[in-house]
Amino acid sequence: MSLIISWVALTLSFWVASLLLPGFKIKGGVGSHLVVSAVFGTLSFFLGWVLYTAIGIGTLGIGFLLSFLTRLVVATILLLATDKLSKRLSIDKASTAFLAALITSVIGTGVEAVLHRVF
Repeated sequence: MSLIISWVALTLSFWVASLLLPGFKIKGGVGSHLVVSAVFGTLSFFLGWVLYTAIGIGTLGIGFLLSFLTRLVVATILLLATDKLSKRLSIDKASTAFLAALITSVIGTGVEAVLHRVF
């Protein structure tokens, strides 16, 4: 059940980001949003911790101290990778991907917290 809640929260956060950011577009309806969030979630599961660790070690530990910023950078990289892997997602610039990562992390965390309390 936790996986489904996380998937729904990520999908809703992508939808909000696509409404707020003109350079962040998901082509299609709900199905496209679900596919994009599934691709991003899969990349995050398999590569997120690798990138986080590499950035943390590569910055001589500063990345671990600034964990929130490092996680945003990792999410930005994964969003750009999702853009390259999926024809349903279109991101204009890296700065747009960074803002989308910020929006999705804030909205996704809030939605997930609410859904976990309900279910």
